Amino acid sequence: MSRWRSVALTTAALLVGLTAPALTATPAAATTTAYDSTYYKNAVGRTGTSLRSSLHTIISSQSKLSYSALWTALKNTDQDPGNSNNVILLYSGISRSKSLSGGDTGDWNREHVWAKSHGDFGTSTGPGTDLHHIRPADVRVNSIRGNKDFDNGGGSFTDSGGSLTDGDSFEPRDAVKGDVARMIFYMAVRYEGDDGWPDLEANDRVSNGSNPYLGRLSVLKAWNEADPPDAFEERRNQVIYDTYQHNRNPFIDHPEWVEAIW
Repeated sequence: MSRWRSVALTTAALLVGLTAPALTATPAAATTTAYDSTYYKNAVGRTGTSLRSSLHTIISSQSKLSYSALWTALKNTDQDPGNSNNVILLYSGISRSKSLSGGDTGDWNREHVWAKSHGDFGTSTGPGTDLHHIRPADVRVNSIRGNKDFDNGGGSFTDSGGSLTDGDSFEPRDAVKGDVARMIFYMAVRYEGDDGWPDLEANDRVSNGSNPYLGRLSVLKAWNEADPPDAFEERRNQVIYDTYQHNRNPFIDHPEWVEAIW
């Protein structure tokens, strides 16, 4: 069930000589899901470090995929709802044939939204193969994003779909800003350094390099508020839970938990 929340925008001043106020988003409203009394039962009602710890325990119970298995999984999780032969590319919004998967120009490949160099976990089974942050992306656009942190600003590029980039950051198109933010928050809670993998964390910086950090936190929080989960993102979460990893991204089910933790 889709849980679109309204985003409250201030009204621009219409009188001559007045400056229109900046657009702002209201905090994500509390939500309820069918999983609150089962999957999330030990997290509901908590906040702060207690909520984070509970969610970490819950979502760490998962089946793991090999890197090669991601090709098949992504054709399901990111299927174009209007054309079952295609997938939707994350940053471009382009619908591209499932058969065009690979490494050549015009293909789509496996984009690690939490750049795998941020913590140096590579493509080994674990964070390097976690479907909750791996999405189809145009090969060239994936290269343009590289391992940049996320932030506002930059210039356009071919097949950007509205995404922007500059020397140290990448801004995804508006329709997936919240998706990107919630993937980053999932990774930060799922991988806490207690299972042999780096302790990943969102911070308020760019140019984090090979450190296990990804920014910019304040911007990611704003994106979570301004772009609530839509039907595509919710279906994807459900498919991963039902068919592949059997864990959920809690920030898709409860976007308000971002503010409760960070």
